[in-house]
Parts: sequence; C-alpha cells; structure tokens
Amino acid sequence: MSQQQLLPGLPDDIARECLIRVPYRGFPTARSVCRLWKRELDSPCFYRIRKGAGLTRSVVAFAQAESAPATGSSAVKKTPCYRLSLFEPATGAWSLLPPVPGLPHGLPFFCRIAAAERELVVVGGWDPKTWAASDGVHVYDFATGSWRRGAPVPGPRRSFFACATASVGGRVAVVVAGGHDEEKNALRSAMAYDVASDTWSPLPDMAMQRDECRGVCLDGRFYVIGGYSTEAQGRFSRTAEALDVAAGQWGAVEEDKLDEGTCPKTCVVGGDGRLYMCRGDQGLQLTLLDAAGWRVVAEVPADARVAPELVPWDGGLMVMGSETHGGAQTGYIMEPGTATWKKVEVPPEEYSGNIHAGCCLEI
Repeated sequence: MSQQQLLPGLPDDIARECLIRVPYRGFPTARSVCRLWKRELDSPCFYRIRKGAGLTRSVVAFAQAESAPATGSSAVKKTPCYRLSLFEPATGAWSLLPPVPGLPHGLPFFCRIAAAERELVVVGGWDPKTWAASDGVHVYDFATGSWRRGAPVPGPRRSFFACATASVGGRVAVVVAGGHDEEKNALRSAMAYDVASDTWSPLPDMAMQRDECRGVCLDGRFYVIGGYSTEAQGRFSRTAEALDVAAGQWGAVEEDKLDEGTCPKTCVVGGDGRLYMCRGDQGLQLTLLDAAGWRVVAEVPADARVAPELVPWDGGLMVMGSETHGGAQTGYIMEPGTATWKKVEVPPEEYSGNIHAGCCLEI
C-alpha cells in the first residue's frame, strides 16, 4: 500500500469517508493494516469526524456478574466474578469485553464506569478477595481493542463516590466526588482524571459531605446528587450541588432535589437533557424532573423492579433489573419520544447476572 495515500488512487478525504464507516469492532483490525491507517484511527480528529457524520453507534456497557449456575442441591455458591458486558440497542447484540489484565478475580465490586469518547474507564471499587478499597484505574480503548492501566486515584481510597464524564478545559475528563474513605468517613473532595494525559487534578471541595451520591453532567455542570454525611449514616439528603466545570466553582446547595431518604443510584440525564430516575418502593415508576417536580413517565415492568440499573442511550433509556433479589436480569428499552417499554432479549446463559454499574458510549 502506498505510504502517501490512505487508499491508493483516492484523495485522502474520500478515503477518510471510507474509514469512518468501519464498524467499531473492526477498529483494531483496521489499525493493523498500515501505519497510515493506524495514525488515522489514533488521531483525536477521527472520532469527532465520525460523530459529526452521524456514524457513531450507541453501545451500553454494564459491570455485570457472571450468570449464576442453575439452582439445586448441586449448585455451589461462590463469590461472583464481575466483567464488562456490552449491549447494542440498534441490533440487540450482546458481547463481552476482554478481561482486565492484572485482575484475575474480575472487576472490583462497586467500581464506577464512565465513557470517554471511544474509551471506557473503570475507577475504584473493592477487591473481590480482600474487600479492600481500590484506587485502580483501567482504560479500555475500542480503537486498539486493549486495556491499559491508568494513574491511580489520589488521596484516600474512596468508595461509593459520584462519577461522570465531563469536558474540562476542552478535554475529556472523568470527574469523581464524595464517597467515603477506608474509615467510613464521608468525603467532600473532588478531582478530575484527564484520560488523554493520564493525570489527575484536584477540584474544589463540595459544601457537604456526600457518601453514596450520584454524579451526572447536565448543562455543562457536574451535578452531585443526594448522599449523606458521616453522622447521617444512610439517611439520604434531598440536596444536590453543581460544579461549573469551566469556572471550577461549585454553586449553592440546591434543596429538595429528591424526596427525603431517596437513594439517587438511578439518577441519569437523558438524551433530551432532563433528569430521570426510578422511584417508589411499590410499583416502581420511571420519573423525570421538570419545573413542577418529579412526574411519572411510565411504570417500570414488574420483572425489572428489583435493583434496577437505568442507562440513557441516544435519546432513549434502558433499564435492567430483576423480579426478585438474586433473580435473572431482565432488560427493557424506551425509544426516543415514546413512553412505552420494549423488552430486550437477554441471553440467560451469559448475561443474566447481577449488574452494579452501567453507562453508554457513542463509538
């Protein structure tokens, strides 16, 4: 192949139009064709051109336990091994990412996952064998089809922190805030991980301690929703705080963002830029926040109401949950502009295990 042209006999702009149409699963193979193609696919511009042309595809990632063996007298209970499963809403296809090197027992329990353009970032969690908090960061690059180890999270090893992707100084960063340290002290501190440079930067502290809080990005701000202080111990706050990412400053504490005692685990920002969450102990409901407060959009199907995981994708929403504690996972998607659920076929032999985190990438 010519070393001067991406495709012999074609102008590079035409050849680039061909390359941005390669399915994301073909990126590692395309990179191996020649140095020019590798340089092209590794370029920060490649993803932006592909996205601008409307050729990216939604891929939902879950930190999911391997499916448990069939119940019965011969079943052996063991500590679940978590791995990353992928679901493509456009095709209904499921797949698994390669295991993370250096983690023989699977993903850390309660780790956070975040999308950073064509990369997936795994942050923190608990070691599956020792239950010790981890400061580890692992990054999967869909272009190379491989994992790399990121810089560890600075400061005290934290658990159950808020985490979301934001644009910090024009660069993609994973922002973490709150959680608790190894002495169970709730935290106010926050920091940002620059994925490209593999560096962490401190951010100003929040006004309040927030353990088991939720992080989302909305209107250019990083919101930390709910959580509780060390003294409150499980009594969730109704408040939220928002970091103006560009200014690097937290706004005033926002009152009455949640009902009293509500865990914010399912809070997400939909493709329409509004806040959604699953609420209610009985007859769980999908709700959205507007000027009048939380209002019901639809009932969550009965077989997905236990420990639901809510993930937004390309304007739509996906919920994964079960009918009983420890039961097989069931999935539903809500298409953009609708208020009805469509059941997802979940292969029970591989993808019915418990889920503790989810996010969506546009690749």
